[in-house]
Amino acid sequence: MGFSTPTPIQRESIPIALTGKDILASAQTGSGKTAAFAIPIIENLPDDSTDIAVILAPTRELANQIYEVFIQLLGFKNSLKVVSLIGGESISTQLRSLKKKPRIVIGTPGRINDHINRKSLSIKKTKILVLDETDRMLDMGFEIQIDEVVKRMTKNRQTLMFSATIPRNISKLAEKYLIEPKRITIGSENEVPKNLKQETLKLKSNEKYEQLLNQLRFRQGSVLVFIKTKYACDRMAKKLSFDGVKALAIHGDLKQNKRNRIIADYRKNKFSILIGTDIVCRGLDVPHIEHVVNFDLPQVPEDFIHRIGRTARAGQSGSVLTFLTAKDHLKWRAIQKILDPKIKNRINEAKPQSTKFIENDKSNTKKTNRKNFQKKKDINLNKKKKHSKVIDKKIKNKKKFKTPILMRSDNRTRFIDEEIVYRIIKENK
Repeated sequence: MGFSTPTPIQRESIPIALTGKDILASAQTGSGKTAAFAIPIIENLPDDSTDIAVILAPTRELANQIYEVFIQLLGFKNSLKVVSLIGGESISTQLRSLKKKPRIVIGTPGRINDHINRKSLSIKKTKILVLDETDRMLDMGFEIQIDEVVKRMTKNRQTLMFSATIPRNISKLAEKYLIEPKRITIGSENEVPKNLKQETLKLKSNEKYEQLLNQLRFRQGSVLVFIKTKYACDRMAKKLSFDGVKALAIHGDLKQNKRNRIIADYRKNKFSILIGTDIVCRGLDVPHIEHVVNFDLPQVPEDFIHRIGRTARAGQSGSVLTFLTAKDHLKWRAIQKILDPKIKNRINEAKPQSTKFIENDKSNTKKTNRKNFQKKKDINLNKKKKHSKVIDKKIKNKKKFKTPILMRSDNRTRFIDEEIVYRIIKENK
């Protein structure tokens, strides 16, 4: 996997986890938390035992990433089997995997509970429980689901709780599930990487899209844009594509295989601009993301830390640009309260990106759009011409039957249009 030296969280956590003690750990995102619990799990699960490890994650994407880390660490010849249980994927495939009796179970709380209720998964012999991104799981309303999972486990287990932030509700949960945990904090609470450049841009709501367009054309490398809603994600991706900027949207309404495909293509640099919501992009581990743009501010202030943690990972540099309108004043104040004072002083106010340098690019885009529009217009005109010819033929045929015919019925005489007669016959049929 390319490990040469352990990260601070790995250096602190791994020796303690290997002794079997409980851990409550907080560290900035992108600090290598997954390996910090994956390595001790592999070491502490003996081959001759039936004990298992259960890892709970808030999102499907994060669960899949944890699964991939385990597969890479174990290699092909290892006897330990791993399974990923997430929503949006085939239940029958997961049932087949569970019949092979995997020793490491990774998944979201909802799907794991589903398998427990189906009796396709037993977690009574859980030796190690990991709660990853615990703060996010609580924000997403998984506390009851987590409770349902934990109460079916033995109390004689090791519990490792990892989170980027540790607010009061996390501390209460730790008291409930952990026994005399070792508290590990890497850096200050809500700390972000030193090699991260942060800027804010104050503007009006109706200027946001134009400025985003300019910023995306100006910035080099991969960009992750955070949008508030699923509908806005799709609309933004379509709008940008129309304006000549290739972008794809990812959100919770997409099917899991499509979400996996989009993330895989993004990792392979097949496209450089990803538009996403907080839920899907939480825990997204793509090493080459160079820019994060907060088009909308998050609903939960702590999510800001996780957003900016998508860039400047593993010692690399990155930049974050946050759009601020008059309506965002209270949200921005709440975010500033949870940020380290040193960070607040490092956030600069950016200037709106000039459109001069992209005039040629913009005019070319407009030309291509005009050409496409003209083609569509020509096609529509041809269709109209064909349609008008068909109508002309019908009118000519109608003229043939314009003269009324004389019909006799019950000694009464009346004139009837032949066209009406044909219509009545057709309707009766």
